[in-house]
Amino acid sequence: MNFIRQLGQFMMMGARAHAKWELNVSNTILRDRKRLIILGLLIIPIIIGSIAFAEHIAEEVGGVLPEILGGHKAYSPAFYNTGIFIVSILIGMGAGLITGCIGAGGGFIIAPALMSAGIKGILAVGTDLFHIFAKAIMGSVIHRKLGNVSVPLAAVFLIGAIIGATAGGLINRVLYEINPVLSDAFITTVYSLMLGFLGTYAMLDFLKARKAAGKGSRTITGGEEGGGAHGGKAEGAELGGLPKKIQAVKLPPIVKFDADLVPGGRGISWVFLVASGALVGLAAGIMGVGGGFLTFPIFVYVLGVSSMTTVGTDIFQIVFTAGYAAISQYAIYGFIFYTLAMGMLLGSLVGIQIGAMVTKVVPGITIRGFYAMAVLAGFVNRIFALPAKLGAMDVIPISPGLGAGLETIGVWAFFIVIGAFSVWVIGTFLMNIGKLKGEEVTS
Repeated sequence: MNFIRQLGQFMMMGARAHAKWELNVSNTILRDRKRLIILGLLIIPIIIGSIAFAEHIAEEVGGVLPEILGGHKAYSPAFYNTGIFIVSILIGMGAGLITGCIGAGGGFIIAPALMSAGIKGILAVGTDLFHIFAKAIMGSVIHRKLGNVSVPLAAVFLIGAIIGATAGGLINRVLYEINPVLSDAFITTVYSLMLGFLGTYAMLDFLKARKAAGKGSRTITGGEEGGGAHGGKAEGAELGGLPKKIQAVKLPPIVKFDADLVPGGRGISWVFLVASGALVGLAAGIMGVGGGFLTFPIFVYVLGVSSMTTVGTDIFQIVFTAGYAAISQYAIYGFIFYTLAMGMLLGSLVGIQIGAMVTKVVPGITIRGFYAMAVLAGFVNRIFALPAKLGAMDVIPISPGLGAGLETIGVWAFFIVIGAFSVWVIGTFLMNIGKLKGEEVTS
């Protein structure tokens, strides 16, 4: 039981750390005129193309699009209509609202949302990876100038990340070649397990916090919860038992880091860095989440790297891990829906900002409850989609009608919960916009 609790805490720490990265990226892009111009240049052709030329292109050149542009060997072409572009913005905004308001990764819902909207699993994974890569490139902050990036640490870690991402992409593509339904079933199963575990932990955590609040304990706000997610020992020179044991293994070469925090710095064998990178890369390659939600807890609580070094190094590795996985494992095989990715990028940038502002006027306990519901809605969505896929492969005896009915229930449950949450956040923002403006002026 203690192991399950620790694993839940481990995943939540990663989700919150990744949410901080998302918010920093959004701030960097939206507060920089040059980046906004670049974003506009990327979005404008998509809007024009989707309004004026989508159907024409579909009829005239649909059969000869190369794979790298998402041709007909993939699940969807690179062109689409205005309606799908709007849906992609809404999906990105929903994920952004969750990330900004709750302070934990809303990116977990993107692939389930895409699959529920009719995008097949392998394309949803590739598109999500490209969306993360584009966001990372546009919002990169040069932490190297602040001394927050350990280049040796990142370089060795990336060796493992490349191996893991290659393996993850290969697994998805091989399963797709065997049977596209098998590919969908595999990705759905992985998401069901992760969202089920994380959602259950988040709900139990919320119920425990609500019970404590009812007894008069201090209610933790969303900002405090997110900000305190990795405080204390993670910042300083103290190490837990596991990091001490790992750093005591002196299998050369030894990678040095944190010289500015501890006299002489710390050192860790390259084996542990490569293994950690492989795990992160595998998650990125299979799930399309960039692996960022795993990097922070692994670095801080397993390897014993300080939080400051971890944050900068994590940003550095996300660019390369997501970029490598997106391009080498999905783009060249036609499994990226580029225009969909840009719509998601646009929506998430706006959603994160609105969500972050709402945390100033909403109790933290409410935010935690919404997060648990959102993650569990994603779990219900994927677990209800699984029987139809298993039935199509004759793994379980289920009628097509029953399978389709269960899948429809999962889709409706998911979009009702996420839609209601989004309406609530935006409504709260609009009702408190005067108060929020006043706080901004004061600050």
